[in-house]
Amino acid sequence: MVRAYIGLGSNLDDPRQQVERALDELAELPESHLSGRSRLYRSDPVGPPQPDYINAVAQLDTELEPLALLDALQALEQQHQRVRREHWGPRTLDLDLLLYADRQIQHPRLTVPHPELERRNFVLYPLADISPELTLPSGTPLASLLEACSPRGLEPLSPAEPPPSEF
Repeated sequence: MVRAYIGLGSNLDDPRQQVERALDELAELPESHLSGRSRLYRSDPVGPPQPDYINAVAQLDTELEPLALLDALQALEQQHQRVRREHWGPRTLDLDLLLYADRQIQHPRLTVPHPELERRNFVLYPLADISPELTLPSGTPLASLLEACSPRGLEPLSPAEPPPSEF
């Protein structure tokens, strides 16, 4: 099994419920185990004017290969009636494959680590909830990215839970 991290976001049709339901659905993916989840955050939108987002990050241990995992994530987005109208526009559910083990992937359908990961507080802070000691495939510690990324416009919606213990 490899460890993958999935970014979740929604700002349409009861965003909190969309993200909570998607977390439950990630736990049901074949050949996968949801091994951690961040708390939920409210974040300012990026892109055109639109409602605020609810964001989280999931830690998934999986046997699925990267493109198979991407297909499964996109199928979940479709189950939530995701419509792609404009770049960075509003959505019922957005699932991004942020990290896949320590791999760096350049494929026409998938770039890992996610190209915006290092600049997005709504990804970095939830990621730190579940994996504070994480080091990116580039060798950059998550802690150093957090130091350079302001939490401005980001609001935790629940207390932090301890990271999952490793057995």
